[in-house]
Amino acid sequence: MAAKVVIFGVGLIGGSFARALKGAGAAATLVGVGRSPEAMARALELGIIDSVAQSPQHAMRGADLVLIAAPVAQTGAILASILPFLEAGTVITDAGSTKSDVVLAAREALGERVGQFVPGHPIAGRETNGPDAAIADLYVGKKVVLTPLPENTAADVERVAAAWRACGALIHQLSPAEHDKVFAAVSHLPHLLAYALVDDIASKPHAKQLFQYAASGFRDFTRIAGSSPEMWRDISLANRDALIGELDAYLAQLTGLRAMLACADGAALESVYANAQQARRQWIEAIEAAETPPRHGSPE
Repeated sequence: MAAKVVIFGVGLIGGSFARALKGAGAAATLVGVGRSPEAMARALELGIIDSVAQSPQHAMRGADLVLIAAPVAQTGAILASILPFLEAGTVITDAGSTKSDVVLAAREALGERVGQFVPGHPIAGRETNGPDAAIADLYVGKKVVLTPLPENTAADVERVAAAWRACGALIHQLSPAEHDKVFAAVSHLPHLLAYALVDDIASKPHAKQLFQYAASGFRDFTRIAGSSPEMWRDISLANRDALIGELDAYLAQLTGLRAMLACADGAALESVYANAQQARRQWIEAIEAAETPPRHGSPE
């Protein structure tokens, strides 16, 4: 058990982390830090945290583990603010959706003490934000990708991994560069597309009529456009090189589909659709198998 866990940003990600640790009995004291006094008061009212720190010095005193669950562009400033009060036994991690930029910010902010920072990324979320969105089981069966640095000790990496396992998560490891390439394709590009589609529809002169008839397919496809614009602005810019590469590949795919439509090539269209359907089915089956809790007491 960690004696004191400090969380910068007690919204969906940080708040769910706090709820899960508290539910698992894995943290004796949970301290929140945030920009919005109203949000912090709400997190305290909901029992997500035990107290609100009024300063980085207050927050860091005696901290075992620190989670930065703020937009990635704030990582460097937060790390710089806590460095003067960083104790030798404290381990810091983050929940940012990009890692190469976060590692660079950590090296610049922490210098020779960067070994106390273990980068991480929980692969879980919802389109809602703020303390009211936090739920205790958000991470159950979900992956958390750690991207350890050469300076990290095995014990510090394990402290971060153990905290996420207490939340019910499954631990994976990638390098920061590998992480950013992967998530440009399967997370950052889908968010860009969802935002773009909703913005396109909303900009049309008959947008009200279009939204009136939009049903479950449109809702499911665009669900992630309900996520924090600030957070996804930062993610898009932080991973822009990899994201541009994925966007260019997708534009080429769209160009190919347009050509199939233009020449009424139904067989080619169906082939693309069928390949996508099969790939998605296999992916869903793999996810469901990975996220199914083990049956306790069942025969080996």
